Amino acid sequence: MIRHVRFDKKKRVVDELARRIESGEIESGDLLPGEHLLAQEFDVSRGTLREALSELKRRNYIATQSGVGSIVTYDGISLDQRSGWAQALADTGAKIDTEILRLVHVERPDMESRFGTRHFIALDRRRRAANGSIVSLERALIPASDGLESVPKMGLIDDSLTITLAAHGFVGDRGDQWICAEPLTADDAVLMMREPGSVFLKALRTTYDRRGRFMEHVESLLDPVHFRLYLAFGTSS
Repeated sequence: MIRHVRFDKKKRVVDELARRIESGEIESGDLLPGEHLLAQEFDVSRGTLREALSELKRRNYIATQSGVGSIVTYDGISLDQRSGWAQALADTGAKIDTEILRLVHVERPDMESRFGTRHFIALDRRRRAANGSIVSLERALIPASDGLESVPKMGLIDDSLTITLAAHGFVGDRGDQWICAEPLTADDAVLMMREPGSVFLKALRTTYDRRGRFMEHVESLLDPVHFRLYLAFGTSS
């Protein structure tokens, strides 16, 4: 009886995710939500969810890749971004100054379907190395809720977005990051004090907290003179 109930739950997950993929609701190349969120959505155990994902993989609906990890480095030193860019850069010993360009309420209807809200706090920051050159431009969006709506008026706690989020109960637990290379637009080139079309690394990072709540989406433009992407793969014997 228990096995039959579990089979029904697994089938329900498989059928629904397959429907979303076939209908284009989940497009090719998209990342599925994390196991925790999917298990909550379908009200199943992680064991049942993993069985469903294995079945979807067997049917070639999804692909997984294991044994792969990637990290961003600054001047060859690994950055632990879980504590935020500022702390990660500080941990390298680099002398980095941060300038806040914007800290305001914004409305982003285009983000509502993804994050469940259109009301955000936008934080734009520019970082300079000791020689005065700009090494990164970051645009962060955080939800304008759970007390965070007061951040534009009150400012960041200790000039840290990570500490400010934690003070309001948002502690990062999981997320994803995409990194590509893109030429600077004319507007970004002005902010970065570089020539338009200069190629920079572009990182898109989304973080969710321990309760599965969206807490931060950050778009970063990173100077490839300093920043690199390091990829490790395979297993060691």
